[in-house]
Amino acid sequence: QVHLVESGGGSVQPGGSLRLSCEAVGSRLEYGVGWFRQAPGKGREPVSCIASYGDSTYYADSVQGRFTISRDSTGTAVYLQMNNLKPEDTAVYYCATRNVIIKNCDAHIEYDYWGQGTQVTVSS
Repeated sequence: QVHLVESGGGSVQPGGSLRLSCEAVGSRLEYGVGWFRQAPGKGREPVSCIASYGDSTYYADSVQGRFTISRDSTGTAVYLQMNNLKPEDTAVYYCATRNVIIKNCDAHIEYDYWGQGTQVTVSS
């Protein structure tokens, strides 16, 4: 069992930045991590992914060029740097991981473990 904890959410004005963190309590994020979001009244959508090893990443078209996913050197945390935030980025953001190595990231990977989510609100 992997316990994931997200942090770093908050309220910002349009154009602002936030950095979300996803940490694995008591384990490493060695199988890759995905970030998802769910806005009020909408379904959950994939935002980004970083593969287990190497440089494979994925970004949704709506965040490409504004969001950057990365991992720390210890392998216990993955970050989502979000710049130039827009009101449509308002959502609860979740990170997820799984039991099988992710070689190449895309929007269709299925995950086994999910965090509880962190709220991001972009409003003037």
